[in-house]
Amino acid sequence: MVVNWRINYRERGTLMGRWLRSETASFLYRKLIEPKFAATIIAVIALVLRLLPMRFKYLLGYDPYFHLAYIRYSLERGEWVNFITYAGGPWGFRITGFHPLGLWMAPAYVYKFLSVFGVSLYNAFRITPVIFGLLTVLFTYFAVLRLHGKREAFLSAFLLAVSFGHVFRSMAGYYRGDNYMLFWYSAALLGIAVPLSLRGPRWRNARLTIYILPGIFAGLSAAFWQAYYPIFAIVTANALLIAVGGFLLGRDSYLRDALVLVASLAAGALLANSIGSHLGYGMVGSTRWLGKKLAEELGVQFGFIGDLFLLLYLKYIIPLTAAAVLALLALSRLVRGRRARGAVVLLGAAASIWLAFRYYGVINDAFLRLFPTSPIAETQRTSFGDWWEAYGIAGLLVPLFFLRFLKRPKMGDFLLLGTAIVMIPMAVVWTRFLFISSLAVATMAGIGLVALYDTAGALIEGVLENKRRWLSAALPLLLVGVPAISAYQGTSTTMAVHPFVTEEGESALTYLGEISSPNDVVLTWWDQGHWVTYYSMRPPVAQGGPSGWVAKYYLGLVNEKGLMNAGVDYVIVSYDTLTKFGAVVDTAGVSSGDYVLMVLPWAGSYGNLMVFSSGSYSVMAAPGGGEWDVKVRAGKGVVIPGRVFVERGDVVREVNVSGTPKADAYVYINLNYGYAVLMNGKAFDTPLARLMFTDDYPGNYTPVYSDGGYVKIFRFEHPNVAVAAENGSIVLRFTNATGTGLGIYGYLDNGTLVFKRWYGVGGKDAFVLPADINGSVVVRYVYVRKKTVLDRGVFRIDDVLFGAGGTD
Repeated sequence: MVVNWRINYRERGTLMGRWLRSETASFLYRKLIEPKFAATIIAVIALVLRLLPMRFKYLLGYDPYFHLAYIRYSLERGEWVNFITYAGGPWGFRITGFHPLGLWMAPAYVYKFLSVFGVSLYNAFRITPVIFGLLTVLFTYFAVLRLHGKREAFLSAFLLAVSFGHVFRSMAGYYRGDNYMLFWYSAALLGIAVPLSLRGPRWRNARLTIYILPGIFAGLSAAFWQAYYPIFAIVTANALLIAVGGFLLGRDSYLRDALVLVASLAAGALLANSIGSHLGYGMVGSTRWLGKKLAEELGVQFGFIGDLFLLLYLKYIIPLTAAAVLALLALSRLVRGRRARGAVVLLGAAASIWLAFRYYGVINDAFLRLFPTSPIAETQRTSFGDWWEAYGIAGLLVPLFFLRFLKRPKMGDFLLLGTAIVMIPMAVVWTRFLFISSLAVATMAGIGLVALYDTAGALIEGVLENKRRWLSAALPLLLVGVPAISAYQGTSTTMAVHPFVTEEGESALTYLGEISSPNDVVLTWWDQGHWVTYYSMRPPVAQGGPSGWVAKYYLGLVNEKGLMNAGVDYVIVSYDTLTKFGAVVDTAGVSSGDYVLMVLPWAGSYGNLMVFSSGSYSVMAAPGGGEWDVKVRAGKGVVIPGRVFVERGDVVREVNVSGTPKADAYVYINLNYGYAVLMNGKAFDTPLARLMFTDDYPGNYTPVYSDGGYVKIFRFEHPNVAVAAENGSIVLRFTNATGTGLGIYGYLDNGTLVFKRWYGVGGKDAFVLPADINGSVVVRYVYVRKKTVLDRGVFRIDDVLFGAGGTD
């Protein structure tokens, strides 16, 4: 009896321990998802993850450098300059043709606030995306909390907080405009969730009043990003699905909610139009080439509404959406049965699909014009690998959201279905939109996980007792394991992100700014164009988007007359461009099989033998006294290259290669940075390769900077114009003064041409700019010999007279 009692006691103790542990875990979980704890926990996680890039010295990507350069330049001058001359060479760049001013005003005001605490402009700029990203996560949490509950809100916000799909455009140092649009949508979503969750007679007037907020938030997004339009599509889908949900669920009062929300959107569109007239319109505004072109093709006239999207939205989308809601409102009085109402909705969906196919040509043409594919990573169609990198395991759980519709769904389910109907297809269109769609993916996965947990829990109750225990014990892993895996995936992907610019790049471009004139134009690959604007304060030919002309230059398809016509004074070649040689070829529009160039990293050394390798290609080189033993492995074959160049220190020399016969293979070996380049003859005989790999430069080039194999800068020698201030006047000095004419064009800051005159300058080596040029603040010039353009450029008068700022 004693023995039996002890055994029984031990068994009881084990069971009690398990019970205590399970109760403790349950208690901690209930506390964890309490809003007063959950919101703080999620905020801390989101903040820490997004601040990880603060450990870097440099900004991430390319575009942020232009944005910071413009903010810095405007703050130094005390005004938001429109016509800047350190971009868009040789013509200059007008901000009104880019984004609305709010994109740059937000970091400036963050800086003005934080500067009181000693925060620099550079750091204020870096943390601005973090601020709005964090608010997006919190607004999403409170919206789902209102619509569903604590569990769904915690999981949805947590998945959004750790999703690399959202982190990568809301993290420190990576500043992009779509972060603002998603922030304003999260505010709009909360603005819908609050009145949607308030029921009862005493809330009737308050609820309908609150619905004005989503429209206002949608309108405010127009101040920050030229492509803000999707927010109106998403909130419109929200309104329509609220009406559908109310109709299907027999809760007809929600149809009035939807109608008020549609009216709010109309007011928001008018607000966006007003903002556009003050801060700049979106990408199809009346002041943009694309807006004018599409309006002409569609036979639309601009008037009070100065944006084509807003014009079509107010003229067609708002009335059609309101008509659809009114139709459901009228049918709700006639059709009572749920099956009958379901049939009505199906017929409406079928009619919508038919209309979409009916006007597919017009819609698809406009769609492709707005969202074309191009040789940029963020404007490619999304692959499964892109989806996985952005969302990880959470991206596979999106279908779980539809478990909510197997039982009696809530109005919140229909609201978020409207979000998904717009956002999920956007994620497929462009990899860039994976960021915007991250909110839909996180909420669908979070809500779906809880739905799966509840559904599985109900099913487990019906299985055998011995299986029920371990199934019940394993079930909570869903709510713990999935978020943990997502957190690991998001953190590891974020940790792998690194800046593209390096100290070598910074040093080269800073030096270029010191030795060049304010009006000198720089040719570099478009990725690096924004770096030139920021570090050199000089206008690059291409920046922010692919340039076929620059790509053709690098391949030798642009002659020196073409360079002079573009006003090019300096040419940059770099290791960074070599790694993108495939994009150079694609952008130039030539056959990729004609030009072969690949960068091979250092793979190791074996005695005197150096090996550089990538994939199935290798270069094996052994230095010798008079000759080098160099062999190239391509697949299973081994050949001897025709020519080999080696760079060590600041010297590039061609080495003799032992063995015959020689193949159509050219090799460059850089011993300073430890890499080799393998190319065919056609790739070698290009300006990019000859300038980077040899000391035998094609054309009229003078080397002015080299760091031994990462960045090299050359001055293009041609009849040139240098602008300088002398004795209170602006003087244009001519180098190799063979020109006969000089055209001067003066502009106001808004881009209006107010001065145009040609001067004979044959035999002159200088020209003094007239003091009175009708109030011009920006001058473009063209220097010609008869009809041949020798040089072009642009400058702001006060920049030349008083100088402009440099880097932080």
